Amino acid sequence: MVEAGGAVLPIIYQDQHLVAIHKPAGLLVHRSPIDRRERRFALQMLRDQLGQRVYAVHRLDKGTSGVLLFALSSAVGRALSRCFEARQVGKTYLAVVRGHPPLAGEIDHPLRRHFDTEGARAAADAPAQDACTRYRRLATIELPHRIDRYPSSRYALVELEPLSGRRHQLRRHLKHIAHPIIGDATYGKGRHNRLFQTLFACNRLLLACTELRLAHPVTGAVLTLRAPLANDFHRLLARLEWTSAVAPRWLPDGAAEALDESIGEADGGSAGGTAPITARDDPD
Repeated sequence: MVEAGGAVLPIIYQDQHLVAIHKPAGLLVHRSPIDRRERRFALQMLRDQLGQRVYAVHRLDKGTSGVLLFALSSAVGRALSRCFEARQVGKTYLAVVRGHPPLAGEIDHPLRRHFDTEGARAAADAPAQDACTRYRRLATIELPHRIDRYPSSRYALVELEPLSGRRHQLRRHLKHIAHPIIGDATYGKGRHNRLFQTLFACNRLLLACTELRLAHPVTGAVLTLRAPLANDFHRLLARLEWTSAVAPRWLPDGAAEALDESIGEADGGSAGGTAPITARDDPD
């Protein structure tokens, strides 16, 4: 989550043409009618941090953390925007969802345009736009807490690859297959969100952009931009015993080494822990 006094945004990559940051959860990319009371925005904060104008070329939802890319000139901004529109940018996300989805699949479900304001909904009758998301289930858990009609509640960690870039695509697609993202107040289930708040003090959307892959718009060099999971997201995965299901490159600094040590200790003794949960990693 955004810290009240934290004015510096972590920079993942920077050259004379573009800059990528690790956007924290709870921070809007730029001014938006969806939250008129908000006074802090990634675009303005980064502009002040660098002392120069920056250009947003894509966006992450306010609740989503992870890789956010900006251009440092309008020309590069236009080139990057064309790359996103042409689906030439590979994107990987991690999310915690309700239920146990299949091991892997593809959600091919058109989405109508989503608007920030009610006044813009005059165009809502326009045809739905094609939208496709690939997913892979990484780990599952069953918590001994009754939420719906069952005595326990199931959740899963999934890797997501949006093949298109529609507004709120991942959140809407996962709702469409009845596996909404935990912490999603718009498309999710309040009872499940509240359970995570109560058990794990989790007050954020459990969705993070961990990686962007693209050709540099000026040099043509292949760029892979990664943001490790935010500490609050990582702590939750550790509580659920899911850390080993996550690629080490997406873990915070030092977490991969700690994981190696814990695995070594586990190999030499019996499984410990007192949390009343049943978790497992799914096969690749």
